[in-house]
Parts: sequence; C-alpha cells; structure tokens
Amino acid sequence: MTAFPAGTILGYPRIGRRRELKKAVESFWAGRSDLAELESTAAELRAATRARLAELGLGREDSAIPESFSFYDQVLDAAVTVGAIPARFEDLRDADGSIGLPAYFTIARGEGDRAASEMTKWFDSNYHYLVPEIGPETTFSLSNDSLVQQVREAVAGGYRTRPVIVGPVTLLALAKASDAAPEGYDPLSRLDDVLPVYVELLGRLKAAGADWVQLDEPALVSESLPADPATLADAAHRALAVLGAESERPSILVAAPYAALGDTLAVLAAAPIEAIAIDLVRGGVPAALPELGEKTLVGGVIDGHNIWRGDLAGAFGKLEQLRALGAVSVAASTSTSLLHVPHDVSDESLLDDRLVSWLAFADQKVGQVVTLAAGLAQGADAIAEELQAASSALADRRDAPGVRDGAVRGRTLADADFARAPYEAREEAQRALGLPALPLTTIGSFPQTGDIRRARAQFTRGELPADDYEDFLKREIDSVVALQEDLGLDVLVHGEPERNDMVQYFAENLDGFAVTQHGWVQSYGSRATRPSILWGDVSRPAPITVSWASYAQSLSVKPVKGMLTGPVTILAWSFVRDDQPLGETANQVALALRDEIGDLEAAGIGIIQVDEPALRELLPLKSIDQPAYLDWSVGSFRLATGGAAAATQIHTHLCYSEFGVVIDAIRALDADVTSIEAARSRMDVVDDIAANGFDHGIGPGVYDIHSPRVPGVDEIEVLLRRAVDALPVRQLWVNPDCGLKTRGYDETVASLRNIVEATRRVREDVSVAV
Repeated sequence: MTAFPAGTILGYPRIGRRRELKKAVESFWAGRSDLAELESTAAELRAATRARLAELGLGREDSAIPESFSFYDQVLDAAVTVGAIPARFEDLRDADGSIGLPAYFTIARGEGDRAASEMTKWFDSNYHYLVPEIGPETTFSLSNDSLVQQVREAVAGGYRTRPVIVGPVTLLALAKASDAAPEGYDPLSRLDDVLPVYVELLGRLKAAGADWVQLDEPALVSESLPADPATLADAAHRALAVLGAESERPSILVAAPYAALGDTLAVLAAAPIEAIAIDLVRGGVPAALPELGEKTLVGGVIDGHNIWRGDLAGAFGKLEQLRALGAVSVAASTSTSLLHVPHDVSDESLLDDRLVSWLAFADQKVGQVVTLAAGLAQGADAIAEELQAASSALADRRDAPGVRDGAVRGRTLADADFARAPYEAREEAQRALGLPALPLTTIGSFPQTGDIRRARAQFTRGELPADDYEDFLKREIDSVVALQEDLGLDVLVHGEPERNDMVQYFAENLDGFAVTQHGWVQSYGSRATRPSILWGDVSRPAPITVSWASYAQSLSVKPVKGMLTGPVTILAWSFVRDDQPLGETANQVALALRDEIGDLEAAGIGIIQVDEPALRELLPLKSIDQPAYLDWSVGSFRLATGGAAAATQIHTHLCYSEFGVVIDAIRALDADVTSIEAARSRMDVVDDIAANGFDHGIGPGVYDIHSPRVPGVDEIEVLLRRAVDALPVRQLWVNPDCGLKTRGYDETVASLRNIVEATRRVREDVSVAV
C-alpha cells in the first residue's frame, strides 16, 4: 500500500478562476463551439488545477491532489458512471451502452417533453445536486469512464492524483424512487446490485495509475435523510466489505464531511479500507477505537465551508489529539471539498487590506493544510511563525472597528416584536387587495439581459453617469410592468434590474458587509454566485428598495410586490462571521429588514415578499441541533416581518425544500403566502402540504425555471389541477418555481403565457369565495 500524504484537500473549485468552465459549457449549449472545444477547455482547466495545487505545496506523486473535476454535478457524475439514468433518457445511450457528454447534459437540463432531473441542496450547503431516479427497472453497468480517463490524463502529465467519486451508499441514499417504482420503494435496496459496478470502476482506476481513491459518503453523517443512521451504517458495512475485499484496487479513503460521524465511525474503523476523513470543524475529535490502529485518519481541520483564516493553532491541536488515538498515520485536510469557497483572496484588489488579512479562500486553505502537514512531520516548532501569524490576525479581527457596533447592539427586543395579528384577521383585512381565485404572480426577478449587465458594469466602472443609469433602469421597469399587464398577471413585480444578486444587492447597501470581485462559487451546473462577506455588526444606513418599488407601483393599478431577501438566506448565501452565534447575526439583519418593510408600507406597498429560499438549506444534519436552528431562523423572519400591518400581505419563497421536513417551521414563519418549488417534482409537495394541514396561502410552482424548456399549457394544467384537487382553492397561488433572472425573454414570455392560459382553464372549473 502506498502511504497516504501528510496533507491533502477533499476537493477543489472546478469552474475555473474566471469561470472558464461556465463559459465553455454555455458556449457548447448555444452551439457556438463543438464538443472537442469543450473537452479541450476542460482538460486545460484540470491541468491548471493540478499545477496550481502542486505549486501551493501538495505533492505531485503521492495522491495529495484530488481528481474532483465535474462538468455539471458530482452526483450526476456518479449516477452516469454506474448507468443509473432515468428511463426517459435511456435512448440517449451510445451504441455500446455508454453515456456521453451530450446525453449527460440533457439529463441535467431536460429537453422537449423530457423533464430534467430534480435538483435539491447538497446537505447543508448552497450547492445543488441532481437527484438520481432509481427503481427496480434500473440496470447498473459501467457506462462512463471519464474518471478513469482523467487519472490517465494526470499520469501523462506527471501526477499521481486521487480520483474522487460519490460513494454507493450516498448515491442511493440521495436517490428518489423512479416513476416506475412501486409505492414505498427504497433505492437503497439496490446496493448489492450497484456494488459490482463500483468494483469494476476501482479496478480500472488502479490499472490507470491511481494509488488511492476517495469515496465521498456524507450521507453517513446525516440524520435528515429518509434512511435512518442505523440503516446507513449497515449499508456502509456491507458496501465496504465488498469493495475492500478486492485485491486489484486502489487504497480507499472514505470521506464523511459536513458533520460528526458519531457511531458510524466504528463501522468505518472495522471496514477493510485504509483511510477515513473526519470533519473536525463540524464535529469534535472522536473517542479512541482499537480498529483505528490500522487506519490513516485524515483530520478535516481547515474549514471548507467558510472563508475565515481561523485558528490555525487550534487546528493543529486537533490533529495532535487525533494522533493520540493511535492511528497508523494522521493527515491534515480540509473539512469538506473546497468547491464551497472562491479560488484566491489575492485576486481581490478592492477589499480592505485589514479584512483580507482575516481571510482564506481555496488557495490560502491549501497553504494552511501544507503548513499543518509540515507541523505533523517536523513538530510544532517548525510552523510556530505561521501559527502565530494566524493567531495575530484572529486577535486583530476581534478588536477591529465595526465588528461590534454599540448602536446595533443597543436595540432592545420584546416578545411583541416577533408577532403579527392573527392570520384570520390578516386574511380578512387583505381582501381589500381584490385578488381573484388562483392569483397569478412571479417570484420576483425577470431576465437579466446582456443590456442590463452591460449597463451595470458601465455604471460600476464610472462610464455611465448615475442619472443615465437610473433612467435606464426605469425603462427596464416600464417594460417589465407593461409585459406583466399584457400577460394578465394579478400581482406584479418590478423585475429587479438594479440587482446583481438577491443577496449581494442588500450586502452592498448594509453596513457590516463586503463584496468581492472574483469570489465566484458554484451553485449548480454552470451557475455561480459571489457570496458576500458578513464581517461585522449589521445595520441599514438608508432605504434600499423603496424607490424602485414605488416607481413600479406608480405604473399600474394592480398591486406590485416589494421584494426583500430574508435574514436566513442573507446569512446562508454569504460568508458569515463565525465569532458569535448565527442567531445574533440573523436578528441584526432582521432589524434592518424590519426598517425597510416599514418604509415600504409608508410608501403604499401593500404586498411585500421576504424570500427565504435557504431556510431548509441551513438545517443542521444532526437532529439534536435542529430545534435551536429552527428557533432562531424562524424568529429572525418573524422579527423582520413582525411590524407589518394586518392589511399588508407578507409573502415568502422557499427553494429546494422537502416541505414535510420543515413544515412546522414554515407554519411558524406565519407568512400570509408561501411559494415553493414544485414543478421538477411534478407537484409531489402538495401531498405534504395537505397531510400537514397547512392553512395559509401557498403557491406551489408550475414552471421549472432551472431548465431551458418551455412547459406546455397541458403540462401546467395537469400540475395546477393536482394542486386544486389536494388543497382548498382559497389558499392557492399560481407562480413559477423561482425567479426568472437566469432565463431568456423568449422562453420566459412563452412560459408565462402558457401559465396564464392553464390558469384560465382551471379557473373556469372552480367556484370559491376568496
């Protein structure tokens, strides 16, 4: 067995330092480049990643560099590798049964009448994965050898890398039953059938030159999946017994990030594998186990989820504690893949130098790992200077101006600040809005065209005067409002042309935040966001959205929604300070939003949407931690909205949420109307809504905006009728799944026209008192 390196990372950003992969993939989709050009760009990116990681200090030939590239999503990669694709895409296989890149993209994005695979959040991150669909009809076979080819590519370039693939237990645990599966079918029941494909893959990776392979098994730390921890632990025992028994395979590292392993560590310790990666940022150092004496323990002590430089001395102390457990060897690592953080803080020339000294993006985290690995090999004295520098930065951050603001901390809160009038009274007061049955609206944003992006960039560079930019934005709002009037929507939006991002826009207008130039992080597929940095106490120096909402409302007699991003989502989609409880930070954001809502009401805005698409995302993976999270997350939303008058209709929006999992929290938000994604799951969510007796307004989405396809009228009508059959019509709203920012106008207008027509048909058949 080849020894495991003293330092490694579990994965690296794969979109490119300047989003080169995004641009290449979208060029291929648009027909501007061919498959060979796309694959060439991807190969160049992989080569650049290996070279950069070696330059930063990871070994070229000791498996320290992970082979973790993906064209779209790592779960889709694993599913395609083992042939687990939905039946509606089976005809896309090549003649030899393999699944090529064009078919891979079609599975991800959909095509014509073939709906895309469902998408949801990856554990408690803001990354989205594609949900495999597995049933008794699924035939497993090695259907794609891209990972094998990447290992060969690395060897040819002079590298011995460590291929990374989602493990069999997590792949099946995250899957949903296929449409053909009987009721109650569990994809995890196919474990014995998929294992031979993993065995074959391991053999091919070994033959290609891989000394180690990384099986990502984060399902083993979660208590929020359909399968309970005991079932998952048993599945891991069975799977690793099979994989570990093979003689012609690379050494196996099982990585279980995002939370503590708990009792499942004993299962991994007893399994015939060589190494275990443990998240020591989210979980503490485990107790000693006799079987660990035969394993390498990879300590995830550098936070892969956040961008703070952190306590390097404390991280080294954890590794020394880990070494005391008696393992064969101990290695330093990141707690998770670094796909959750930007590439390099040295790219951020506009950030304050003092703030930069507190930060560590992906490249800086690699440097920290290399430092800790040197300490493990040579002793703490060898890295004393680096440890002290990190400690000094941490102390400087604690004492810096703005980190603690007396005016923010002096605002007192009472129980009454967290409550509105009873829902029944609000419902009666809001009848004055005069809305029809099945009110039609959108979630908020309209397409961000090239003209909008160019104008914003020119304004930011000082090339477009402020007055001219404002006039441009007003013309965009004029157009969007007129379009909605023409379509026949009932509650309008201003389209958000002034907003670069639903969180960054607020971060730029709130004290306590900083924003980056190049801090892109993959959200899903070719989509990336630039999370803002919440470094200090939060306050609102001036109104943020009022002028735009007021202008839009002046253009129509129909109600126009004020659009805000909620406190939980602002936290979830930012890199948040880690020096105080999240609940305290959330309440600071909530108070700023509460002030904004008051100003919107004063300006005559009668409907205000406070988006919380990330509510489910931050839910802790361990059940013991969930009540505290739900308490502060719900509380912050109620604090933000608690001052609204009864006649003001408060909306919220949720994304990628298993509604039943957080139904009590959604009910506790006490929003008058909740919109939620439902189109990709074909309206399955209404069963949870009906079963749980949810009685507030609800808008299950009927248009999957993450796919380029235009849903037909009949398709939308089927979804609407399923909702009407399950729920009282008085509750139901009609809307897309999410905002329309990422779509083009042609597909947006066609889809909205189809939604309006489908709604007209359904309205003709319902008779209710609203």
